[in-house]
Amino acid sequence: MERIAESIMLSWGGKRILLAFAAGALAVLALPPFNFFAVLFISFPVLVWLLDGASGSAERGLLGRIRPAFATGWWFGFGYFVAGLWWLGNALLVDASGFAWALPLAVLGLPAILALFYGLATATAWLLWSDGIGRIAALGAAFGLIEWLRSFVLTGFPWNAMGYAAMPAPLMMQSVEFVGLFGMSALTVFVFSAPALVGTRQGAVTGLVAALVLFSAHLGYGWFALYRLDSTSAVASNAIVRIVQPAIDQSAKWDLEARERIFARLLAFSAVPPREGEPRPTHIIWPETALPFLLTENPGALSRIADMLQVGQTLVTGAVRFEDGVGGAPQRYYNTIYVIDDEGQIIGSADKAHLVPFGEYLPFENLLRRFGFTPVAETFGGFSAADRRGLLALPGGLGAVPLICYEAIFPALSSVPEARGDLLLNLTNDAWYGMTPGPYQHLRQAQLRAVETRSPLVRAANNGISAVVDTGGRIIGSLPLGEAGVFDVALPSPSDQFLLIRIRRFNFGLIIVIMVVMAVVARRSKNQRFD
Repeated sequence: MERIAESIMLSWGGKRILLAFAAGALAVLALPPFNFFAVLFISFPVLVWLLDGASGSAERGLLGRIRPAFATGWWFGFGYFVAGLWWLGNALLVDASGFAWALPLAVLGLPAILALFYGLATATAWLLWSDGIGRIAALGAAFGLIEWLRSFVLTGFPWNAMGYAAMPAPLMMQSVEFVGLFGMSALTVFVFSAPALVGTRQGAVTGLVAALVLFSAHLGYGWFALYRLDSTSAVASNAIVRIVQPAIDQSAKWDLEARERIFARLLAFSAVPPREGEPRPTHIIWPETALPFLLTENPGALSRIADMLQVGQTLVTGAVRFEDGVGGAPQRYYNTIYVIDDEGQIIGSADKAHLVPFGEYLPFENLLRRFGFTPVAETFGGFSAADRRGLLALPGGLGAVPLICYEAIFPALSSVPEARGDLLLNLTNDAWYGMTPGPYQHLRQAQLRAVETRSPLVRAANNGISAVVDTGGRIIGSLPLGEAGVFDVALPSPSDQFLLIRIRRFNFGLIIVIMVVMAVVARRSKNQRFD
């Protein structure tokens, strides 16, 4: 291993770029749908060894010295995000005549921007670089902080944060309740970088023991948390949810000629009798923007919904809502969840608060429209964001935290200020991305929100993957990607065994402080040896 490490450290030019890019791309195999997390034991040691050999020119000042480290991290990140997000281009091919020109921007441009974060992480870590365990502590702390920054800088896009790679199954998901996604990201980088110490013989025993202890604690806490959840008695929920997955092709979603067929399909799936001996559903859930029209333009729709619903049943559906402009202002459109009772009355609604840039709205709209840019979801000219977020009241005394589409990837949005919800309600439309890794990655991130909050997750997706997830992150009912149908599940109850968000944030901060202290001590020790 020492020869391999030395060869990587001494690499230069195109070989160094290729190694960094390949190491990042390889790490994607740890994510859904592959879940082969062991590849990180290759990706991160390669990154560490590349950084060992990333020395810049002292004559060019600080920027000159850190430039090679930044470039190494950027190429690593570029490989990771190209391999992990290439499927975003599929959304542009739904209307290829209007958006195919932007394919390079989605497949290469966005990864190039996201890679800047990883370049910043490696450059920051290099400032505290040493020759032992301190350097992997510096790398872990830098990645943890950068993944946190990625959750809100430029509106935020923490998709495929590195911590997800260490949580492929419920047993390995429970630690996120204790340290949060960004704490998991820091610990993931530290643990999977530990084999690099063997290649340089500096602090190998200490580092490997520390990594083994942390990994064992990760598994041990997973077992304990799941055992605690299963052994803790909870009041059973009386709600039976039916998830409807219509599998409507995105190209037909707003086709005028297909609207009646789509609506009839949704109604027919919703009215399917339950299995013999099983109770009928109390709540029927349709996916994001399931209604293929504006309710105000189809006055008979509510009547047909009422005819479909039996007494005591409720429909929860995604739809587009609009408001008339005030004082000559244009109409405003919202990506909305409606709650409709058995009399066809709208008794509740929640609008999406965190919109997708370039998908649902245009940043710097006045400027970009002059150059021909439009949102990908341009059917209604773009959406407006909700002014506030709150619990969505559902019949049966349930309070749902609404998460529309990719709102589920933001840990901060899995709770609302005024109260704790009884469930997380995630309506989405992943048909944009076809039969690609995208829907699998999206589901995994939503699963982790259930573990963090110890609340069940109810997820309805147009083309998959629809699922109901319990408070331990275990899927108790689902429909696979691309399959149309319904399934009924008794709604799990939220657990009263959960950690407050502020405790998770404190633990994340503590992890970063400990790692930085380790890095500083190691750096000072190295400097003293060479003085």
